Amino acid sequence: MPAFRQVGEKQLPQEVVFMSWSPKRDLIALANRAGEVLLHRLANFQRVWSLPPNENTGKEVTALAWRPDGKILAFGLADTKRIILCDVEKPESLHSFSVELSITYMHWMEVTEESSVLTSFYNAEDESNLLLPKLPALPKNYSTTAKIFSEEKSDEIMKLLGDVRLNALVLGGSSGFIEIYAYGMFKIATVNGVAGSCRGLCLSSDLKSLSVITELQNSPDSKAEIMYFQLDTSLLSSYLPEVTRMARKFTHISTLLQYIKLSLTCMCEAWEEILMQMDSRLTKFVQEKNTTTSVQDEFMQLLLWGKASLELQALLMNQLTVKGLKKLGQSIESSYSSIQKLVISHLQSGSEALLYHLSELKGMALWKQKYESLGLDASGIDEAITAVGSFILKANELLQVIDSSMKNFKAFFRWLYVAMLRMSEDHVLPELNKMTQKDITFVADFLTEHFNEAPELYNRKGKYFNVERVGQYLKDEDDDLVSPPNTEGNQWFNFLKDSTHLKESPLLFPYYPEKSLHFVKRQMEGVIDLCLQKPADVIGKSVHQAVCISLYKVSQSEDSTPQLFKLPFLWNDKTSNLHYVLFTMLENSISKIHILRRHTDTSRSVSNGILAVEFGNFLNNSINESSDSRCYSCLDAHFYDDETVTVVLKESVQQEGKERVLAQLPLSSVYTDEDQDGKSIWDSMERLDERSSEIPTRTVFLESQWRVLENMKAQYVSVNGIRKVSCVLSSNLRHIRVFEMDVEDDGEVEEEEEEETTQIAAGEPDEPNQPADGQDNVCDASAEELPDEAEKHETSLDP
Repeated sequence: MPAFRQVGEKQLPQEVVFMSWSPKRDLIALANRAGEVLLHRLANFQRVWSLPPNENTGKEVTALAWRPDGKILAFGLADTKRIILCDVEKPESLHSFSVELSITYMHWMEVTEESSVLTSFYNAEDESNLLLPKLPALPKNYSTTAKIFSEEKSDEIMKLLGDVRLNALVLGGSSGFIEIYAYGMFKIATVNGVAGSCRGLCLSSDLKSLSVITELQNSPDSKAEIMYFQLDTSLLSSYLPEVTRMARKFTHISTLLQYIKLSLTCMCEAWEEILMQMDSRLTKFVQEKNTTTSVQDEFMQLLLWGKASLELQALLMNQLTVKGLKKLGQSIESSYSSIQKLVISHLQSGSEALLYHLSELKGMALWKQKYESLGLDASGIDEAITAVGSFILKANELLQVIDSSMKNFKAFFRWLYVAMLRMSEDHVLPELNKMTQKDITFVADFLTEHFNEAPELYNRKGKYFNVERVGQYLKDEDDDLVSPPNTEGNQWFNFLKDSTHLKESPLLFPYYPEKSLHFVKRQMEGVIDLCLQKPADVIGKSVHQAVCISLYKVSQSEDSTPQLFKLPFLWNDKTSNLHYVLFTMLENSISKIHILRRHTDTSRSVSNGILAVEFGNFLNNSINESSDSRCYSCLDAHFYDDETVTVVLKESVQQEGKERVLAQLPLSSVYTDEDQDGKSIWDSMERLDERSSEIPTRTVFLESQWRVLENMKAQYVSVNGIRKVSCVLSSNLRHIRVFEMDVEDDGEVEEEEEEETTQIAAGEPDEPNQPADGQDNVCDASAEELPDEAEKHETSLDP
C-alpha cells in the first residue's frame, strides 16, 4: 500500500507560480502566471472560486500568505506594488494598501506569547462597541461598495479586524525592503539593515527575532550570493501588551478610513451626470444666441413679465422640454436625498468613531512610560484629530449646500414648469398657478446667484454656469471650488476675523471654504498616515542585526526549470524557539540538504550547529535492480510540522525514466542529542559552501514514509501538517497531485470523512476520495493524457 493516499489530480490551463495551504481548512490557494488567484478544495482538487486580474489591483502576483485564522488571504502584486487582502468566502478584496517596492515574499504569523495583561485584554469587551453606535451598513445598490460593508455583509468590519490576539503580516521585497503590518493592515515597523532581495523570512511567534534570507547581487557579472540574517526584534517582544493595544487602535482607524472612503464613493455614485444637464444646456444657449441679453436677464424677464424671447422658448421647449424638466427635477431630488442620508448616517458616524479612536490613542501616547519607547507621539495625534474635525466641518457644509439647493431647485422648477406649460398653452392646475410675492423673490434671488455668466469658468470647466453646486464637493480634484459658499455677513466669520487670539486656538478646527470634500478627506488621510508612521520608524530603528551568514553562491549552471519555490526555506519552531534553514549546497554537493539550526534558548543543551543530510537507496530494488547505492538530490523541501520535513527527491544518476519521490524526513532521525560537536558557524566570516568538508554528514534511509511519483516530473511541494495534506507540482508548473499524508486504517478514514462532510457547505455534492490500495486511476495516466480543461463548477464555502 502506498505511504500517502492520492486524493486529487489536475492538469491546469495556466502555469502555477505560487501555492499555499490554508492553516485551518482543506483549501489551497494558487496564483498563476496570468495573474489569477484561485482557491481549490482538497476533495478532487475542486475549484471554489477564482479572482481574475484587473486594472484596480494588478496582474503579476509575486507572493501569497494566509492569515493564521484562515479567513483572509493576502497576495502581493508587482505591477501595481499593492497588497490585497481577500475574503476566503468570496473572491472579493476587503482591504488593500500600497508599498514602495514589489514584494518577493510574505509571512503571516500569530503571536503565541501569554501574559496576565494580555489575557485580560483579550477577554475584555472592546469599549468602543459599548460607547459607539454600530456603523450603519452601506447601501448595496452601489456597485463599488457591493464588495464590503454592504447590508448583506455587516460583519465585514469584524472580519477585517479578526481576533484580538495580535497577528503580523511581514513583507519582504527587493533592495532589503522589509515591513511588518499588525493584523495585516497597519504598518508597525519598517526594518532596515538587510542587504539583497528577500527570498524568505520568518518572524518568531514570541516577536523576539526575525530571520531573513536574501539574494545579494554585488555586480551584474558576479554570481548572486545567498545570505542569512537574524534580526533582534526584542522591542516588540518587551512591549507586547502595548504593541497589541496600539496595533488594535491602528487597525480600527485603518478600517474606519476605508469605511469613510467607501461612503464618499457611494455619495459620488449617488450624484448623477444628468444634474449637469442644466449647465451644459445654458452654455450651449449662450454660444448659439444672437442677442446681447444675458441669460440671467432672459429668465428674469420671463419671471417678471411672463414673456420669453424666441430663443429662450426654443431652449425650454425643444431642448429641455416639459418631460425633461420633470425628469431633471426628480433626479435632483432623489440624488440629493441619497447624498444627504449618506452624509448624516455614514460619513458623520464614521468620522465620530475615528475621533473616538484617535482620542484614545492620544491618551495612550500621554502615558509616556508605556508608549514613548514605541514612538507614539501625542502632538502628531492632535494634528490628526484636528484634520478629522476639519473633515466633519466640510461634511456639514455640504449638508447645508444640499439643503439650500433642494429648496432653490424645487421653487425654480415649479415656476419654470408652469411657465413652460403656459408656453405650450397646456392647462395649468390651480394649485400650481399660485405664486406669492415671497416665492417670486426666492426664485429671483436664485436666478441672481446661480445664473451669472462666468467666462473664466469656461476655461476651467468648458461651461459658463455652475447652477448645480453639490457635484463640485464630490469631485476628486485639487482645484478650488467653482462656487464656494458665500460667507459675507456671517457673524461668526466676522467675529473670528477680528479676534487674533481665538483664530489660532487649538480648540477650533481649521476651515477650508475653497476646497472640496475629497480634498479635505485626502488631507485628513495624509495627516493620519503621517502621525501613525512614527511608531513604524521608531520600532524599525530598534531592530538590529544579531547574525549574518553567507550561505552559498548561486550556480550559473542551475537547472533552467522555472523556479517556483527556491531553496533555502525558513521555518520557526513554535514550541522551542528554534530557527531552521534548509538549503542545498549547489555545485559540489547538490545531493545534500543542509539543516542550519539556531537555538535561542540557552537553558537547553542542544547547541547551535549545522548538519548535512543525504538520502541513501531506499527504493525497492525491483524498480531498478542495477542500482545498489542510489543517491538522491532534493528539489524542494517544506516543514510538514515541527519535527518533520516533506521533500521531493530525484535520482542523481543520469538515466532515462528517473523516478521522482515524495518523502517525509523526521528530524529525530537526523539531529539527535549526541550532535553536540556540531560546528559553530555563527561567528565565522567564511561562506558555508567553502566549509562543506567540515560539516558532519548523515545518510538517511527512509523506511515507509515515501512514495514514487509515477508519470510525473515532480518539482515542488506545498504541505499543511495540521490538515495532513500535501500538493505536488510538476516542473512544467501545470500538473498537480494532492495527497493525504497520514493514511489510517479504514475505520479511522471513514470517521475522518464523516467529520469532513459536516464541514462542507450544505447542498454541495460529496467528493469521494481516491482508494488507498494503490489503484490510482488518474495517477496511472501520463501528464500529457490529462484533460486540459477549466473548472466547470465552483463550490461555495458558505455554511
